[in-house]
Amino acid sequence: MQYSDRIYALLTPLERALLKKLSTPQKIQDYLDTLPINFEMTGETCMSPRATIRAKTAHCIEGAFLAAAALAYHGLEPVLMDFQTLPDDEDHVVALFRQNGRWGAISKTNHAILRYRDPVYATPRELALSYFHEYLMWDGRKSLVAYSKPFDLRRYRPEKWVTSEKSLVWLADTLDDAKHFPIVSKKNRRLIRKASNVELRAMKIVEWKPPKKFKKRG
Repeated sequence: MQYSDRIYALLTPLERALLKKLSTPQKIQDYLDTLPINFEMTGETCMSPRATIRAKTAHCIEGAFLAAAALAYHGLEPVLMDFQTLPDDEDHVVALFRQNGRWGAISKTNHAILRYRDPVYATPRELALSYFHEYLMWDGRKSLVAYSKPFDLRRYRPEKWVTSEKSLVWLADTLDDAKHFPIVSKKNRRLIRKASNVELRAMKIVEWKPPKKFKKRG
């Protein structure tokens, strides 16, 4: 049985109807953009695609899982890429896709940076490098350190990640432990110029404002 058929058999009619509509990477990104960001108000989450569809909210890795599930539903590769950063920053995860031999990425983020990538990149590394100048700390440091080898989720049974009711933190940890490649050599890391003030101001743009309770916690 094809992987896409195995996913189809697990889904509810409503889930099938949704994923059927998300037939291209572009449509998947459009859908993710409608979901409010998951601010994890009741604690950390790492939801499966099923749980994310039900919750109608997502943060970056939850969006990547859902995007990968939609790609797999349509017979495409459910492949993720993990970005590792300096210790003071947060990692990011995107779902990769290929169209006409070029790589692109589907991304869920609350900012004007680290977003969707059109399929114009010749290699996964070329795509990963496109995120380097957007990955900034508030003190101007560029924090992207490494990117993972494309991580194919077909190594797992779809019921383990597409429709699981349990946290997928195990999958996030496995992805984090997967083979990664350095973005910048140690010799060149010290040559990196800090971001300018206008770049830092652009980081303040958000799509979804955090709830007041979230602000108080911060």
